[in-house]
Amino acid sequence: MALGWTDILGLIAGICTTVAVIPQIWKAWKTKKVKDVSPGMFIVLLVGLALWVVYGVTKKDMPIIATNGLALCLNGFMLFLMVRY
Repeated sequence: MALGWTDILGLIAGICTTVAVIPQIWKAWKTKKVKDVSPGMFIVLLVGLALWVVYGVTKKDMPIIATNGLALCLNGFMLFLMVRY
């Protein structure tokens, strides 16, 4: 199955929003400090990402499912780091 330009656009947008949390995860992992990070923001973000995954599944839209699923995992890991540290 060939990707159309809208699929490519969706993947690029999803990749950008997915990798945005990686620097925060890296910093928290290295410094073991998360006191200035808002857990409320990450909880709301996780709910939104989970809803995007459900939406993608209902639309059978793989770019939405894949990028938001990965973002959900990454942001969930960040929330884990916040609880741990």
